[in-house]
Amino acid sequence: MRTTNKAVKAALAVAATAALALTGCTTGGGGGDDDSFKVIAFTSGNQTPVGAWWVQAVTAQAEELGWDLTMVQGDFDFQKMNPAVESAIGQGADAIFNGYTDEASISSIVTAARDADIPIFAMDSATAPTDGFAINITTDQQGIVDQTVEAIGEAVGGLQGATIMVIGHDPHAGIRLRAGLAEEALIAAGAEIAGGEIQKVTSPATGRTEALALVADYITANPGKLDGVWVGWDDAALGAAQAITEAGADAVVTGVDAVSEAVAAIQAEGSFLATIEQPWPSILDEIIAAIEAYRADGTLPSNNYQAVATVLVTKDNAASITPSDQLG
Repeated sequence: MRTTNKAVKAALAVAATAALALTGCTTGGGGGDDDSFKVIAFTSGNQTPVGAWWVQAVTAQAEELGWDLTMVQGDFDFQKMNPAVESAIGQGADAIFNGYTDEASISSIVTAARDADIPIFAMDSATAPTDGFAINITTDQQGIVDQTVEAIGEAVGGLQGATIMVIGHDPHAGIRLRAGLAEEALIAAGAEIAGGEIQKVTSPATGRTEALALVADYITANPGKLDGVWVGWDDAALGAAQAITEAGADAVVTGVDAVSEAVAAIQAEGSFLATIEQPWPSILDEIIAAIEAYRADGTLPSNNYQAVATVLVTKDNAASITPSDQLG
């Protein structure tokens, strides 16, 4: 039986109080002269549903656990966010919590944290082990691809000879990796990649309209040829599904994220076939526990990388899923 977030937070608070009673002070990376446990939390993706949930959830847990929290919201603007985080590091902290920001985009933050001997705990911030983080817990990208590609194959009667478009977004490490893996899996199964290569959206803010245009243009130029669209995230997948519906085409779409609109579209049984639920609440609980262990006695995780399993959301289980934009 899965432990509730409330129970986890209560247990963490008890553990933290007990540890402080034994030591008389916190034992992290040197946040200052008082006994407060200072945490810098930051995310570049606060404008996304999951990123906004993360900001609220971390803020709430920090209050319950008695952290002295500095929260930096980056709005996908690294020229604004990185200096703000580095400035906070310069003022002293015990731990840093990175939400959904690729390590490649924050090299200056990683360097500043290393120089200050402050560990970074991260969620969905790299797709492979890295010394930049004390721990990074993300979702299994190969598993996501296996689930979605198999769903498309079953829906179109087999991938051999099918034409499938792959839509990705390179600046996001997870999307970049899974789009590449999807392309490889589709080619290996005998599918033709629509357009000859991964179609790349330039900005998350315009992902839906860009994906709509990509799919609409392909259908117009190749009537009756498109069988499916594999998309690395739901907002763009919704644009792809809209293009298929407006064209009256017979093709299916998969996404990733399990946002409300995608879950509803799957239940409506149109072209949106499936999406992926990623267990962000349980991942958050695990990282909070790791931070609290460090707070108690300086213990860092023995393994700095974990990739956890996901759930394929289809019409059969969509009604039981909590959409990612309703986690709060």
